[in-house]
Amino acid sequence: MDPFFLSAMVAFFGCLVGVPILFGILRFFGFYAIVQEGSANVYVLFGNVLDVINEPGLHLLWLRMGPAAMIVNWIGSCYTLDMRMDQVYRRSEPVNSEEGAPMGIGIWYEMYISDPVAYKFKNADPRGSLAANVSNATVRALSNMKLVDMLGSRHAMSQAVREEVSPKSHEWGYKLGSVYIRKVHFRDPGMIKQIEEKVVNRLRQVTSSIKQDGENQVNIIASTAQRTAAVAFAEAAALRPKIVGESLKSIGSQPDILEAMFEVLEIQRALDGQAEISLIPERTPMITDLLATQAGFTPAR
Repeated sequence: MDPFFLSAMVAFFGCLVGVPILFGILRFFGFYAIVQEGSANVYVLFGNVLDVINEPGLHLLWLRMGPAAMIVNWIGSCYTLDMRMDQVYRRSEPVNSEEGAPMGIGIWYEMYISDPVAYKFKNADPRGSLAANVSNATVRALSNMKLVDMLGSRHAMSQAVREEVSPKSHEWGYKLGSVYIRKVHFRDPGMIKQIEEKVVNRLRQVTSSIKQDGENQVNIIASTAQRTAAVAFAEAAALRPKIVGESLKSIGSQPDILEAMFEVLEIQRALDGQAEISLIPERTPMITDLLATQAGFTPAR
């Protein structure tokens, strides 16, 4: 086998296997440590906290802790804590209003570790203690509020809860971030049903009132239109005799037109009647024979 190829294979497997083993031995004996982004390492030896590293990157433990760094990983302890911000939503925290209505508060809050040592050693369950503290602060700060304020002023309620919780939670290494009241609701099913019935009845009243008002407006518009039309028809009926009289007076001043008009009216009246009319040309011989058939007719000489 080619010596160059053999050397390359040995170097490749040596880097593949040997380098991770070498770095693992160096980390085990505390030569260096790598802290990830958003994390913190707490080193404890014989019950004492040697160092807290919360800056991400590569850190040389021998320079930070001295000779104790060689034994801290196999005799002592290294706790890795998540320093990133966390969010929690607590549903329906029981609160009573000033009027005695049983209300439920849905509260959302942010939290993060502010002191890794206090978080690890001052409280066995800091997360649960913070949740209980938020619940108690919600009851203390929001109880006996007026129902109108509880349903409308959520920003002020959020600020009141945050001011109540923050000082105590910081003692346990947890710091509270933003707090927001997301939901306020009634917890009594009977009260909810009564409110629904009242809302439905009120909607019906408003609907019927709007309908009645619309009908009244329509009636007013219709009566106004009818009155205006009646006035217009009355004026027209009053003007008709005057117009007809003036027309007849104008026609009567001209005899020819008057005679023609009466003749037209007479013809029109005859046409409107039910009698049969036979039209015979004037000076026709047949007219004399027809007239002769009538009794007592004497022909003209």
